[in-house]
Amino acid sequence: MYFSFPGTCEEALNFYKSCFGGEILSMQRFGDSPVESADAHKQRVMHAEFKSDDIYFMASDTMPDATEPSVTGNVVQLSINLTDGTEQERIFNKLAEGGTVLMPLQETFWGAVFGMLTDKYGVRWMLNREVGG
Repeated sequence: MYFSFPGTCEEALNFYKSCFGGEILSMQRFGDSPVESADAHKQRVMHAEFKSDDIYFMASDTMPDATEPSVTGNVVQLSINLTDGTEQERIFNKLAEGGTVLMPLQETFWGAVFGMLTDKYGVRWMLNREVGG
């Protein structure tokens, strides 16, 4: 699962930590990445991971000028990690039929091929495949 927050990701992660125990495994801010962001937004969370017993999820903040800002109803996205590029492309293209591609599959600065879309039923998906190593 992947949660999106409107600037409250770190606060939410600490809340979930108090609820479930566990730990925040990683947290990268927009200001720590090559992604352009206004000074006021550099402390927003670009990507984080949370783990507690059988619970694992990822999360981030959206940017205020995001194409699809974080609002109640679209804060959960399903994230799939794949190892086969052909399979990633097949699944992405099939999910995109009748849906909306938010970010086409492309190589990223974190060493993965990544893409995001909303399928024809309104479910938001992120497909990630690490490359190299």
